[in-house]
Amino acid sequence: MATDMRREKNTVESILSTIRSLNQIKGVDMILDRILFESRRLANADAGSIYLLKDNKLVFSNVQNDSLFGSRGAGAALYADSVLPVSSETVVGHSALTKETVVIDDAYNLDPDVPYTFQSSFDEESHYHSRSILTIPLINSNDALVGVIQLINARDEHGQITTFSEHSKTMAFLFANSAAVIIEHGLLNRETILRMVRMAALHDPKETGAHVQRVSTFSAEIYQRWAEKKGIPDQEIKNFRDLISLAAMSHDAGKVGISDTILKKPAKLTDEEFGVMKRHTIYGAQLFTDAATELDKMTYEVILHHHEKWNGKGYPGKVEHCEGTECSRSLAGEEIPLAARIVALADVFDALSSSRCYKEPWEKEKVYDVIRSESGKHFDPELVEVFFEIIDILCAVQRKYQ
Repeated sequence: MATDMRREKNTVESILSTIRSLNQIKGVDMILDRILFESRRLANADAGSIYLLKDNKLVFSNVQNDSLFGSRGAGAALYADSVLPVSSETVVGHSALTKETVVIDDAYNLDPDVPYTFQSSFDEESHYHSRSILTIPLINSNDALVGVIQLINARDEHGQITTFSEHSKTMAFLFANSAAVIIEHGLLNRETILRMVRMAALHDPKETGAHVQRVSTFSAEIYQRWAEKKGIPDQEIKNFRDLISLAAMSHDAGKVGISDTILKKPAKLTDEEFGVMKRHTIYGAQLFTDAATELDKMTYEVILHHHEKWNGKGYPGKVEHCEGTECSRSLAGEEIPLAARIVALADVFDALSSSRCYKEPWEKEKVYDVIRSESGKHFDPELVEVFFEIIDILCAVQRKYQ
């Protein structure tokens, strides 16, 4: 009895500690990743996924599976474009509709009286076998549904698939609903940035929410692979990825200071017009000159330097205190902040792959040829190398954020 009480106490203390650390994460994607990981740890689950409520539908937002993906992460599967109705047709939908936890001991032998059915399509496609399932609605402090977390295949101490214990069900439920408020904070952070993007879109039609979501996610994935190859510690990777995913969304914030006649011109800019356009890097950076946080500092660097080139022929170069519109000299190579070098590649990839007021989207192979040819010129060669290593992930991102 005393051992069980100590176990309960230690688990609750671990949950509280995790909640405190979650409050330090800014980006909703990293919040979801950590919440799913910790929920799986508490329940010793092999796999799991999170759906968020949007426009009264459940949007697939994160997945983890030790058997299929291991520690390397879900890759392209993370960006599957899946939406479920809030209804009793599915287990996830039923949990969302009723705001009740659903516990299943054997997914392929459901009680005939339950209203929902188990969707086996994922198992069939991936050759996975789901058995025990714990589905928990994410409820905020106002009793409103935020989303649903689903844990799959509880494991015993020997790693064998079993049913979810009462202890794991209780602790996963406690943690999931404490985390729902933090998810809302992350969503609010992203929405605040997207509002700024929508304001920029009043001037620049190509500066859409989908564009910044793609650039943001491209940047996070490129950094992830680069950092893993460098052997950077996991916690440092997670922190940088969290920051760059948000900082990248503001990369063109300074375009609000550029006139419509230039931004919306359906043709190539003259040299004089391009000179004006280049000032958007400085206008945007001026919003973050008094950097109070790590995010502010990275956002400043991304906005100011995402048009620098590896060979030193980009702009604006070295600008003291963001005053004026001319630089004393160009930046080159590793003088350019890493986050800005990554966003430069992500932004150009998206620009070439997307339609613009003056062009149609390029064919993929043509885009890839340009990026290869600009390795060591426009782009950091190491980043180009990892870009092509994760091209399947980047294409999945494009499909998700069309």
